[in-house]
Amino acid sequence: MSLLVVGSLALDTIETPFGKAERTLGGSATFISVAASYFTQPVRLVGVVGGDFPKKELEYFEEREIDLEGLQIKENGKTFHWHGKYDYDLNTRESLVTELNVFADFDPVVPESFQKSQYLCLGNIHPALQKKVYLQMDNPKLVVADTMNFWIDGAYDELIDVLKHINVFIINDSEAREISHEANLFKAAKKIQAMGPKIVIIKKGEHGALLFHENELFSAPAYPLESIYDPTGAGDSFAGGFIGYLAKTDDISFENMKRAVIFGSTIASFCVEKFSLEGTRELSHLKIKDRFNEFTRFSTFEPAEL
Repeated sequence: MSLLVVGSLALDTIETPFGKAERTLGGSATFISVAASYFTQPVRLVGVVGGDFPKKELEYFEEREIDLEGLQIKENGKTFHWHGKYDYDLNTRESLVTELNVFADFDPVVPESFQKSQYLCLGNIHPALQKKVYLQMDNPKLVVADTMNFWIDGAYDELIDVLKHINVFIINDSEAREISHEANLFKAAKKIQAMGPKIVIIKKGEHGALLFHENELFSAPAYPLESIYDPTGAGDSFAGGFIGYLAKTDDISFENMKRAVIFGSTIASFCVEKFSLEGTRELSHLKIKDRFNEFTRFSTFEPAEL
């Protein structure tokens, strides 16, 4: 089924204890779209870049059947640039440079041909822009949204307004606690569900993810990795794999969402093994399937009687 993704596109400079990548492809819409494209095509993209955005990356999007009709190219401007540095444990990062450039004036316009998309993923952008995109849509079947602490702190009322319109809210554990004012994640999820989204996914990094739906819960582990080089984009890759699989199967039951969470975690595990998009840029369906099957084997056991 048709999928629309909106979010940022960026040229990132990333430093970790294991190396450095300069002006490499990044942004929430980038990671979400590429991850989703392994499950469903075409993926429709709404975003903005400057005239400095590499042509080869636009060609890569087209190779992955990412529809760029909704991509604004401001030839006289520069693409959003972020420069970040991670500590040794890769859980703490410092933003050294943030240059919004053309993204500062981003006004998302959904082309008419995109407006009937059945699946909508609102990447990490200002909640007012997320709502603006939603209001241009023609009754999508499933709306998934992401956010971050910056918007919880600086645009709380707008974020709460957006939550009334979405079905699935994906956040990490610290964001869940901040938005709900609850330390316990189970209580936090229930409070967030009362704000609008009936399905809440709380990411816990190397400790996996929790999927909440009404009174049901699914606890998914993280895929065990020997080497992690760069966590940038892992959460967006998770979201892309999640909604991409749902769009492919056109099944939004709780049971299928469990599988979608594991597929999302599978794509995220590839993402962190290399810098930026390099971990997911040239994946194959066979690699994804093999890791998904390993994931299942690692986390499945037979019931036992006491």
